[in-house]
Amino acid sequence: MKTTRTCQLLIVVIFLSMGTAAADLPAEENEVPDVKQNTEGEEEEEQVPPLGPLGERVVAGQSVYSQEETPAPEEAGQAQGEQGHEEPQEFVVVGEEKEDLPDQPPPPKPKPKEIPVVIGGTAAGEPCVFPFLFLGKEYADCTTEGRRDGRLWCATTYDYDRDKKWGFCETEEQAEERRQAEEMEEQYQSAVRMINTTNRRSQKREAYERLLKISGKGHTKASEKVAYAMLFGDYMAQNVTKAKDLFEKLALEGSPKAQMALGFLYAAGLGVNSSQAKALVYYTFGALGGNLVAHMILGYRYWGGVGVPQSCESALTHYRLVANHVANDVSLTGGSAVQRIRLLDEVENPGSTSSMLEEDLIQYYQFLAEKGDIQAQVGLGQLHLNGGRGVEQNHQRAYEYFNQAANAGNTHAMAFLGKMYSEGSEFVPQNNETALQYFKKASELGNPVGQSGLGMAYLYGRGVPVNYELALKYFQKAAEQGWVDGQLQLGFMYYNGIGVKRDYKQALKYFNLASQAGHILAYYNLAQMHATGTGVMRSCHTAVELFKNVCERGRWSERLMTAYGSFKDGDMDAALVQYLLLAEQGYEVAQSNVAFILDQKGSRIFSENETYPRALLHWTRAAAQGYTVARIKLGDYHFYGYGTDVDYETAVIHYRLASEQQNSAQAMFNLGYMHEKGLGIKQDIHLAKRFYDMAAEASPDAQVPVFLALCKLGFIYALQYLQDLNLKEAVSQVDLDQLLGPEWDLYLMTVIALLLGTVIAYRQRQHQAPLRPPPVPPRPAAPAPPADQPDQQQQQQPAPAMPEEQ
Repeated sequence: MKTTRTCQLLIVVIFLSMGTAAADLPAEENEVPDVKQNTEGEEEEEQVPPLGPLGERVVAGQSVYSQEETPAPEEAGQAQGEQGHEEPQEFVVVGEEKEDLPDQPPPPKPKPKEIPVVIGGTAAGEPCVFPFLFLGKEYADCTTEGRRDGRLWCATTYDYDRDKKWGFCETEEQAEERRQAEEMEEQYQSAVRMINTTNRRSQKREAYERLLKISGKGHTKASEKVAYAMLFGDYMAQNVTKAKDLFEKLALEGSPKAQMALGFLYAAGLGVNSSQAKALVYYTFGALGGNLVAHMILGYRYWGGVGVPQSCESALTHYRLVANHVANDVSLTGGSAVQRIRLLDEVENPGSTSSMLEEDLIQYYQFLAEKGDIQAQVGLGQLHLNGGRGVEQNHQRAYEYFNQAANAGNTHAMAFLGKMYSEGSEFVPQNNETALQYFKKASELGNPVGQSGLGMAYLYGRGVPVNYELALKYFQKAAEQGWVDGQLQLGFMYYNGIGVKRDYKQALKYFNLASQAGHILAYYNLAQMHATGTGVMRSCHTAVELFKNVCERGRWSERLMTAYGSFKDGDMDAALVQYLLLAEQGYEVAQSNVAFILDQKGSRIFSENETYPRALLHWTRAAAQGYTVARIKLGDYHFYGYGTDVDYETAVIHYRLASEQQNSAQAMFNLGYMHEKGLGIKQDIHLAKRFYDMAAEASPDAQVPVFLALCKLGFIYALQYLQDLNLKEAVSQVDLDQLLGPEWDLYLMTVIALLLGTVIAYRQRQHQAPLRPPPVPPRPAAPAPPADQPDQQQQQQPAPAMPEEQ
């Protein structure tokens, strides 16, 4: 049985590999990408800029399609869900050549709506008529109106009030099942709201307990959340085995999330024997079901050749699909920041690289803000607006801080209030008029954020008539001051030729400037231009790297902070599993963190003999993405034989790569040591000294170790020189009569006598030197004599000292 299943899986993998050929075709050279920019909310149809070159309207942060090309709401609006595990369906951007996914079936044709045949009532066996009229209201489907038992019914003629012809649309058993399903869905939504709205761990645990009960009744979404909570240890006891059983059950029901999770379990070897073939199959099924995380994993695997043949075009297909969704979710404020914390740096230098604000420091800023410090108010407002650095996103707190600073006359606070009103949120209602007022106030005072906001208003007609010239003017003012949104919008206008002549080079220039500030939409637009060769030479590799950067800004990046929290709490197993999933998605920082946890042997999930080989695998993947420390670790592992055989030559290769590509002082020092000892390379003391000197030049921290190494190297060199030199033979070969003359012995005796006389004379002079007495302390001054005794005062004055006393 096992052999049969293995053969079937191998056949599927071979078939899927053959199917990737269609995805390897390069994009058309004249293809124009879907360039995105920020928006300030929903535009009215007539206020959207003109259609793009291929029939699409390019809008800030989203694509607006003409009526016949509008995508279905289910495809465009499906939520990604908690930590990126509720992904929308596949999104196809108009104006882009659709690259086929491996073995993707054609979309199913919509089935015609079935007309139920009624049960019981006054017209049993007759079909329903839609719409039908009941109490003056039309119904296009079965309804429960007018019934206390909640059973669905319909009329079999149009006018029920006149004909009284009706029947049930379901049996009593079906009605009971439906009521139970609706009750479970209501309970599920209530538990999810509790998880999303509370910060108390006790309430989150209670919500997950509710989800566990709902899952026991067969609710699919609740089962998915419970399975992931068990896998990651989120407010539930971590149990990989139970999570695997739940995922297998859900996968049989066709859940894309469960299929992706099973692929992860087989790839990482968690609870099952590791199998990259099975992992690829499950990842592919999950991606075909619309799971964005599965698409991202496949993109990384094709990009790095992990378990599949390396294919840049296939990676581009998967990454571009995910990037479209991520870019559509980006708001005017840019979304929350992604925290990338390296555990290795955090352990060696606590708090230096985490970009986290300590609780005491946050409280100090809050104290300053309450006392009226404007800079503290603006800073806290921005932290709460975007989230990050240990502060959760909270628009209400952001509005309060910005409002206080704006009342004190701060232009940045005015501009950010304009942003909040322009975009709208649960706490701040969308209001173009109020946003325009704040933008104008800030712009008049020369604030670039306000100028950019005014440019957006004139570009899309928010509270003012559309005026592309004014929009361009305000964007240029903002860009001249280095404001990233102004640069992004200028690139957008030059790209689409809005208000200016279309100029791809200018668009590329401004997108590059915006990308230097880390704007996600700038990366996205640059990726589109490189993917299609618009304004630049087409480069699949550059496009994939840019799209990968965009994908890593998705909502699933929040898992990085959750994993770091587990690490800080001492739960290494939970942290390891979460970092493992992120490492599968291609996060280099997660790969290095997985390797670090395994290297420190802090987790009990894997056996001891598996620890170093798995750490070596993840150091290898992190090093392939350019992490210098990972490259040095690879050299160390091969030098000491951790997880592999001792191989000095391979260690030299890794150290040399780190030295030449990343200018690593540690790698140079290690190369110097290996040259000194002749390990894996020819022994050469001169090259050893050269690498030691290069290490000292590369890093000031290496100067002390290099000095000690050079001292040791000099001592060894001297010993080696003396060993190579035979003193006895050298002395016997020297003819002093010929070198110094026949009377050299007299000269030598004379020199020795002179030296001896000099020493004796010096010693005698030291003995004859007179000893100086200690200095006489000053005598206290005599009291002033009376005015009538001047002679007595003169008699009491001491006589001058004799030469001997001096």
